[in-house]
Amino acid sequence: MLKTHNCGELRIGDAGTPVTLAGWVNRRRDQGGLIFIDLRDRWGITQVVVDLEAAPAAHAIADSARNEFVLQVQGAVRIRPEGTANPDLATGDIDIVADEIRILNRSRTPPFYINRDEGALDEALRMRYRYLDLRREAMQRSLLLRHKTVKFIRDFLDAEDFVEIETPILFKTTPEGARDFLVPSRLQPGSFYALPQSPQQLKQLLMVGGFERYFQIARCFRDEDLRGDRQPEFTQLDLEMSFVEREDVMQLMEALATAIVKTITPEKQLLAQPFPRLSYQDALEQYGTDRPDIRFDLRAIDISDIGGRSAFPVFVENVKAGKKVKCMRVPGAAGSVSGTQLRKITRELEALVRRRAGAKGLAYITIPVDPADQLRGPIGKFFNVDLKLELIEAMGAEGGDLLLFMSDDAPIVQASTDALRAHFKSQLDLDDNCLAFCWVIDFPEFIWDEEHRRWDPSQHMFTMPLPEDLHLLDSDPGAARGSQYDLVCNGYEVGGGSIRIHDRAIQEKIFPLIGQTMEHAMQEFGHMLEAFEYGAPPHGGMAWGIDRLVMLLAGAPNIREVIAFPKTQGGADIMANAPSPAEPQQLSELFIELDLPPEELEH
Repeated sequence: MLKTHNCGELRIGDAGTPVTLAGWVNRRRDQGGLIFIDLRDRWGITQVVVDLEAAPAAHAIADSARNEFVLQVQGAVRIRPEGTANPDLATGDIDIVADEIRILNRSRTPPFYINRDEGALDEALRMRYRYLDLRREAMQRSLLLRHKTVKFIRDFLDAEDFVEIETPILFKTTPEGARDFLVPSRLQPGSFYALPQSPQQLKQLLMVGGFERYFQIARCFRDEDLRGDRQPEFTQLDLEMSFVEREDVMQLMEALATAIVKTITPEKQLLAQPFPRLSYQDALEQYGTDRPDIRFDLRAIDISDIGGRSAFPVFVENVKAGKKVKCMRVPGAAGSVSGTQLRKITRELEALVRRRAGAKGLAYITIPVDPADQLRGPIGKFFNVDLKLELIEAMGAEGGDLLLFMSDDAPIVQASTDALRAHFKSQLDLDDNCLAFCWVIDFPEFIWDEEHRRWDPSQHMFTMPLPEDLHLLDSDPGAARGSQYDLVCNGYEVGGGSIRIHDRAIQEKIFPLIGQTMEHAMQEFGHMLEAFEYGAPPHGGMAWGIDRLVMLLAGAPNIREVIAFPKTQGGADIMANAPSPAEPQQLSELFIELDLPPEELEH
């Protein structure tokens, strides 16, 4: 070994010990006869002192060293002189008096500072030099947190009698709703593998195989548009259990989430235990989304009864037409603003819901600080005294509150609610150390696709309907609820799962509903249907997004901060220049001819 100790472990008790360290020059300070080098490795930083008189050869080498040079240092541990200890370093009570220094490798001047936070460092530059970015403390901290999280998951599930089993990367298309990445087969010309969007079919087949409890830290691939919490390749905890019902899986998964937070990030606080549960419909009605951030309580409250009895024509007509009137209370938002400021704020909010949700408008009133004053706002005059009192009570409103009203078709009201909550969330100083987990359950089994005139699975085609809704597959499939459950944290879907179909007769009812002929279903999923005839046990499972989970544990702004080598928003690796064109010989071996659009041919 080129080192006897790491740069984060030496303490006062090691004084006098001869050691050999190796690492990168984090910082160098030249004081003439003395040169101080902060030597850095993965474990920390140790100060090295090089004395010209005591070690002239080592001093000459230290004089030529620069930031990010790789050095090997031999010397003895010394307690720092009184008054020179550094309380910010774990090794701050000692330093190494160097006898010998060897340059293991030199470094060009990096394109950005490694040893200090430059704030909003250009992300493209970080991606271009990702191997340097990975040396920065924040990135190393995030990836070590990821390692500890994954290790904890493995140990937890092993203690629960789960078996880790790898499933193929080269498989066939998996119905997960996104485009597949296709891999051409040289040995089967004209045929393609698909990189798995998830091991869904395979883990169900493992249950048929009798393993009963399986898990995998699985690599998955989806060819979809990217955003801050999405990458074309990602990592998920994938697991499946036999002889379970929905509650069994949810209880175990909640125990795992709780244990991860308390063990790996004890500084984090869980908002509520047990985790709150919301039905899919309640989540949409109150928060406008099926992945609500429940750290703040700006909810849309149904006040259709009050609105329908007001004199405001829009509310009255909409309620008669079966539409709802929703109200959102924004505490204190109107307490200290002038009428001009209030009108500007509400105009901006109205423009937001028009742009983001296609809403026709946004009405508002404000609650006066002085109870003797009148309600302010364009629609205040349409509420008599009794209705005003009912409204204030229904909303729990207080003086200075702003009340926002939405009334339209349900999808528009929900999208407006989501847009308003996102707007106000950006203005709140929410605590990233608070993790607000909740379950969303009772999803619809199907969602109607008007364009193709068919039902689409809300999760995937192997989700079992709730037992009490099975009969609806024959009479009213749109009313059937699936046994799906999503785990949400701080507005992100961390994981999702369901109880699966294990009965061939039930699975065969799904195919025609989602627009598939039995001939096509047998071609694509015949192996699944056949397996269900050989004693498939009742089973269910879940998949967690490891990237999103670690992002939340780290308090990172996006998942790229917790992935060693992520892709850009355009799906590219600009460090390695991938994806890149294939050589003609490679295409020929795969029997592929390119038919590129004209703009690509020009390049």
